[in-house]
Amino acid sequence: MRYSILASGSTGNAIYLETDRIRILIDAGLSGKQLDQRMKSVGADPSSLNAILVTHEHIDHVKGAGVFARRHRLPIYMNESTWEHLPSSVGAIPLEQQRVFSTYSTLEIGDLTVESFPLSHDAADPMGFCIHGPTGSLALVTDTGYVSRRIVEKVAGADALIFESNHDVEMLRMGSYPWNVKRRILSDHGHLSNEDAADALLEVTGGNGEDVHLAHLSQDNNLTELAHLTVKGILEEGGLKVGKDIRLWETHPDRPTPLRQLDRKTSRNPAL
Repeated sequence: MRYSILASGSTGNAIYLETDRIRILIDAGLSGKQLDQRMKSVGADPSSLNAILVTHEHIDHVKGAGVFARRHRLPIYMNESTWEHLPSSVGAIPLEQQRVFSTYSTLEIGDLTVESFPLSHDAADPMGFCIHGPTGSLALVTDTGYVSRRIVEKVAGADALIFESNHDVEMLRMGSYPWNVKRRILSDHGHLSNEDAADALLEVTGGNGEDVHLAHLSQDNNLTELAHLTVKGILEEGGLKVGKDIRLWETHPDRPTPLRQLDRKTSRNPAL
């Protein structure tokens, strides 16, 4: 199983994942042209995709979903509330391409098993995913104001995690955003801070060499280096050696991460 984070941040989010049997896109928050370009830049053929999965209806997650699905005749999976709240800019999606993937349910697609779970965000019914494949598991936890016990239970033991580290609290509080926006971001229906991310990672990682991609960083209220240092410091205070017990990686709003092989690092994942 291989994956690339094609884009991460408020300007657009998309993740490409492939096995020898299947290829999927998780979220499509870029234009169709950008999605094509970024997939090709990591050696992936957009026309070979089998499906699109959507976490929630915000435009930075669905901007190109309609055009990409129509262009490549792809089924799109999302829960009923997300279908109901899709922005009109996504355009009409043919009925035969619409699939309902409910929160709390499991989707079998090719040699992948996708478990969905609820997040806490100001969207209709946002979901996170834990994806189990032939060589390991990948968890996606972004766009959530806090990490619930259910989330911890679902993603604990994943071999790789794409985990929100959205903002530095002091940068946000001192920044230029209106107070109502700051309050939203800091709320239980907003986004995880660097400190929140690190505290949650201490609960869900086991020091087995897991790959953690710090994701959805704010371009106004965070810095890549600050997020890395903050998370690293808290993890090491908690007894994990970064670079050995756990590995931290950057994500970017303007370019994809290299296509990375996902290897099983722990025996705690469900048997497939």
